[in-house]
Amino acid sequence: MKTILVTGGTGFIGSHLCEKLLENQNNHIICLDNNFTGSLNNIRHLLIPPHPRFEFIRHDVTLPILLEVHEIYHLACPASPKDYQYNPIKTIKTNILGTLNMLGLAKRTRAKILLTSTSEVYGDPKISPQVEEYWGNVNPIGIRSCYDEGKRLAETLMMEYHRNENVDIRIARIFNTYGPRLNKNDGRVISNFIVAALKNEPITIYGLGDQTRSFCFVEDQVCGLIKLMNSNYNLPINIGNPQEITIKQAAEIIKKLIPESSSVIEYRDLPADDPMQRKPDIKKAQTILCWNPKVDLEDGLLETIGYFKNHLAAN
Repeated sequence: MKTILVTGGTGFIGSHLCEKLLENQNNHIICLDNNFTGSLNNIRHLLIPPHPRFEFIRHDVTLPILLEVHEIYHLACPASPKDYQYNPIKTIKTNILGTLNMLGLAKRTRAKILLTSTSEVYGDPKISPQVEEYWGNVNPIGIRSCYDEGKRLAETLMMEYHRNENVDIRIARIFNTYGPRLNKNDGRVISNFIVAALKNEPITIYGLGDQTRSFCFVEDQVCGLIKLMNSNYNLPINIGNPQEITIKQAAEIIKKLIPESSSVIEYRDLPADDPMQRKPDIKKAQTILCWNPKVDLEDGLLETIGYFKNHLAAN
């Protein structure tokens, strides 16, 4: 039996990852989260009735913990601007102290450890698509730097533990991910647009809507993370969908997929340091991991819309 720790396991991506890892009968999953942005509702089906190979520990990764594990998927960190800017000092601590604690655990138990870093390490990029060798264009003192620079330093910690302590590391730079279990209040593009459309409220676009994003369905994202963990690749690797669309196009697609909605699009000022372009170069993921995103954007959005319809009806 392989014991796998998933930090941030009650979160959006983390809960899907726990679920997928449990499909392997030889895996025992420890889900660790303080539920700051995650929710027990995301894993309730694994707790009631209790899954025999799943356990939940309520814990903050900024504090050390003693466990015996074979692999660590380190996802713990607020991921949306609304959440990580709510308590920026806590976000920095989570990225630095949390990663240090997980690396210490990996060193002691000789476990493999995967960090979910982010496309935000590229900042507001001056090249597109973004390749892993690009060092980025990040404002180190801006309102997003608690997350952007926090993740950049987390990557540094991972590499130093690998170089100096022989810790077996993986670094995934994940791009915008969407799907069921997105938090309807976290301020992300897809959840914002879908919830507004379902409630017949204005769909808010910041700026002119010409900034671009690349949206990866959560099922594809989780598959990429597992493939990376099972590889022997120690350098950062992009995991995301290279299909690039503008924010305005995203709003129009969602309006089309919810034809009963009477929502109109409203425009507001663009927040500081909001990146104008996101498009991953995934050649490394394709060649090294044999990974490609499979879920079409509209198919993934329809599944996500179905989730939010049920979620809003139940609440």
